[in-house]
Amino acid sequence: MTAEKSTEAQTNDSPDTISPPTDDVLLVTDVDGVRTLTLNRPRAYNSLTVELKERLLAALRQAAEDDAVRAVVLTGSGKAFCAGQDLKEHVEGLRTGDLAPLSTVARHYNPIVTAIVDLPKPVIAAVNGSAAGAGAAFAYACDLRIAATSASFSMAFAGVGLGPDSGASWTLQRLVGYGKAMELMLLGNKVDSGEALRLGLVNEVVPDDEFPERVRTVAASLAAGPTRAYAKIKQTVTRAAESTLAEALAAENAAQTELGGTADHREAVEAFVEKRRPNFTGK
Repeated sequence: MTAEKSTEAQTNDSPDTISPPTDDVLLVTDVDGVRTLTLNRPRAYNSLTVELKERLLAALRQAAEDDAVRAVVLTGSGKAFCAGQDLKEHVEGLRTGDLAPLSTVARHYNPIVTAIVDLPKPVIAAVNGSAAGAGAAFAYACDLRIAATSASFSMAFAGVGLGPDSGASWTLQRLVGYGKAMELMLLGNKVDSGEALRLGLVNEVVPDDEFPERVRTVAASLAAGPTRAYAKIKQTVTRAAESTLAEALAAENAAQTELGGTADHREAVEAFVEKRRPNFTGK
């Protein structure tokens, strides 16, 4: 959950983002098999209202079902990726003694993270700026994280008297290890992009002016790849994190047996023999 406390108006003069801001809280764009989901509340650091959470969850589920979508990019507009929960909306319920705002974990955050992890296509977090609380956790749940130099990460849950949500207790320690995860959770220190790369929080850091093009390049490469194989890679690696070796071997065997009958596998083998690049169709 959590959000940065400042909600000062921001201009959109930061480095290029995937999509320009409008009055819509979530922008959805499609280019050559890549669906980009842009959190679009830049004046509030893309903090998460009920409307935005519900729109994001629906968009992720739609992307999973749409065969034309072969890779997904999650990013933010303006100077932030996502500051986590919109505390202005959250506090209104708490002031009246209503605990309903806390139900957002079960209603929104858990399903969103599950949708990201289970989405049968690669998901890239394009972290264009600050990512805090649930916003950072969304990035951790993605398959790849590309960060702009100006990006930062913060586990700010303890600062508002809460524990982690949005899967952060599961994803963060798998990225950086138990000890560092506890440090980041308990102390809430902000991690800049350079430190994030050193810790393994992100896969690469790109100068701000090169960031949009790099995201497009990586996303386009994934969208042109063997989509069903990517889905099985996600599935087997996620399950292996909590399985025995025997269980992991059995899952790999089942995946290879299924993928061996796909058109993409046959195309890749033919392309290798013919010394050309494969033309994957995602089938």
